[in-house]
Amino acid sequence: MNVAEPLSESKSPVVVLSGPSGSGKTTIVHRLLRESPVRLEMSISATTRPRRPQEVHGRDYYFLAPEEFERRRLAGEFLECAEVHRSGFWYGTLHSELDRARSLGAWPLLEIDVEGALNVMQAYPDALSIFLTTPADQHEARLRARGTESEEVIQRRLQTARNELQLADSYRYRVVNDDLDRAVREICAIIAQQEARLNAG
Repeated sequence: MNVAEPLSESKSPVVVLSGPSGSGKTTIVHRLLRESPVRLEMSISATTRPRRPQEVHGRDYYFLAPEEFERRRLAGEFLECAEVHRSGFWYGTLHSELDRARSLGAWPLLEIDVEGALNVMQAYPDALSIFLTTPADQHEARLRARGTESEEVIQRRLQTARNELQLADSYRYRVVNDDLDRAVREICAIIAQQEARLNAG
């Protein structure tokens, strides 16, 4: 059995992927975990929202009681955390998740919202930050096609998306998901370029 060598911080950049609801982040993440030219390990977010029936603690999220989340927040255990979509539920990225990915010889991959991403980029200025979006005429249609949210929630997500798009230029790269295969290839190429720069350095 081969044991992966832990990677140093300089050799395992933090990969940050953000984008509005309906931009296809989850689908692209699954593809990247299989197809990336370097090993990526998904950072598992912590949340105070209730666990859904099909979800597993430690696989989908770390489901924490609000008191436990607050204790960890005050102890400085979060790289970033925030209340999301004015839902009353908190989400955050634990520092330990980055350590876990590196101990596996992988680059940490964070799929997080724009507010969290800006905090990560402040802590890690060299983060490989990618903003994923869709053609403007497809975004609302994709949200509605999911059929899982009320009109009020859809309108709130659309407003959040408009706010997030104004911050897209804060990211190093912007990828339009108008064709899934092409978008995945583009992100893989970005990762490969970063790996080549690290190896050259």
